[in-house]
Amino acid sequence: MENKAYRGHVLTLPYPSLGHINPLLQFSKRLVSKGLKATLATTLFIHNTMQPPSSSSLQFDTISDGYDEGGFAQAESIHAYLNRMETIGSKTLADLIIKNKNTANPIDCIIYDPFLPWALEVAKKFGIFGAAFFTQTCAVNFIYHHVHHGLLKLPITSTPISIPGLPVLELEDMPSFISVPGSYPAYFEMLLNQFSNSDKADAVLVNTFYELEPEAVDSMSKVCQLLAIGPTIPSFYLDKRLENDNDYGFNLFASDSSICNNWLNTKLEGSVIYLSFGSMASLSNKQMEELALALKGSKFHFLWVVKASEEAKLPEKFVEEAGNKGLVVQWCSQLEVLSNKAIGCFLTHCGWNSTLEALSLGVPMVGLPQWTDQTMNAKYVQDVWKVGVRAKVCENGIVEREEIDFCIKEVMEGERRKDFQKNAKKWRDLAIKAIREGGSSNKNIDEFVSKFINS
Repeated sequence: MENKAYRGHVLTLPYPSLGHINPLLQFSKRLVSKGLKATLATTLFIHNTMQPPSSSSLQFDTISDGYDEGGFAQAESIHAYLNRMETIGSKTLADLIIKNKNTANPIDCIIYDPFLPWALEVAKKFGIFGAAFFTQTCAVNFIYHHVHHGLLKLPITSTPISIPGLPVLELEDMPSFISVPGSYPAYFEMLLNQFSNSDKADAVLVNTFYELEPEAVDSMSKVCQLLAIGPTIPSFYLDKRLENDNDYGFNLFASDSSICNNWLNTKLEGSVIYLSFGSMASLSNKQMEELALALKGSKFHFLWVVKASEEAKLPEKFVEEAGNKGLVVQWCSQLEVLSNKAIGCFLTHCGWNSTLEALSLGVPMVGLPQWTDQTMNAKYVQDVWKVGVRAKVCENGIVEREEIDFCIKEVMEGERRKDFQKNAKKWRDLAIKAIREGGSSNKNIDEFVSKFINS
């Protein structure tokens, strides 16, 4: 029996992939700092594979997605995985609620990833406060909201595209599921289904902060009870108010951060290009070759994260010939790298977590978006937040070495370099301010907690 008195007990339920787990993990830590008990529930496969971090404050538990031995890879299709997860997940989530019901701290609130809309139905069945937690930008979410509700007809036949609260968009700026009709239909359906019952949610939380996209937040707030609560990155890199919070905790690979840090610490301030394309993106052989040749011909140092599964795509002897000019690793602590003074530019796929980390740490970017929301994020990086450039893609779908070289030079030494650095610092300062005491996100978190604590 627990003796500690909590203000309430929150169960957080992420979609079982690293890019969705870490933001909810960080938000759970914030809630603990507000006097709540927080339990992060992952699938059995994720729990056993990634081994959650040891924490004296945050609790961990499990549900089942029906694929306990192999997770998503065990399923025969995306549809099969999502359908089985809904069936088995709903039952095991209910079991978890019942298990906590007669304890000193029964579950008062479920915060769920809207990729799993069935979680809200389970919460309502037990009369529990339910909140959706969107891991993508407010602007991207609002586009999907428009499509789901028929406010934006597909396929898009005329441009530019005008949506309240968003900049004027061309087709290439839209999420890839919209700009390339018919691509990954199961994922697109999942994204639209986020809004299948979101109107029944007691709150809608978004991993952004108001100052970053005020027009989009204001517009979407007219259709749901939206609260911007980000950025959800470890406190050590922002307000430093959470003790020992310098890492997410869940990692795909074990990494020795000293290798990268020691190498970076021998380089001049702002002299290194950092390249990483996230845990899911898989670049073509040709794209890897163009990147490698651009780096080889560049005068700048580079640190490139190349997953083990991608290493064979590198040109022969590339690593050896790079010498001390470049360091190629399979994984690294991205936050540690981005916060190192040697980094002058982040060449990124513009996944939202990576983009938000770069904004929060004041690092200019070169965007090479691959799919889903990354194209929209790259649009904002270049034209709204003005912290970098988006590389242009050729007709063959490849960003060629000359374009990569041009973009790197533009950010590292071009006429706009100081503007990119100035804007990057501005967003970093605003990110820190938002999450500090009295900041917009901190106030929204307090408002959110009061909704179910006092209900």
